[in-house]
Amino acid sequence: MSRVKNTDTKPEMVVRRQLRQLGYGYRLHLRSLPGSPDIVLTKYRSVIFVHGCFWHGHSCSRGKRPSTRTEFWDEKLNRNQARDAAAVAALQEQGWRVLVLWECQTKNPETLATEIQSFLPPIAPNA
Repeated sequence: MSRVKNTDTKPEMVVRRQLRQLGYGYRLHLRSLPGSPDIVLTKYRSVIFVHGCFWHGHSCSRGKRPSTRTEFWDEKLNRNQARDAAAVAALQEQGWRVLVLWECQTKNPETLATEIQSFLPPIAPNA
């Protein structure tokens, strides 16, 4: 598991490209915030987590738990979900807006753009 990437993953890069195309600036993996969010938009006091469906227990087909060593995987994935929930709660308590995007959502660029645009305020055109 040490070879599993936790930064600059393909889904994260897709979201970052989409944000740039929409004109948003951001910071990455701000360790001073709870959960070290993948993307931080300080101007909008918003954070985006890009979760892998398997590792964070999404309800899609990619999030299916293994049928072997079930006790180990249940413990590990439940711990991940509890940590995610605690990070989101702590961020919201500090006044941050939180968006969780799943790996499977990054497969469709149009839906992803709509999701991001509905979460973030529109960018004002330069006058």
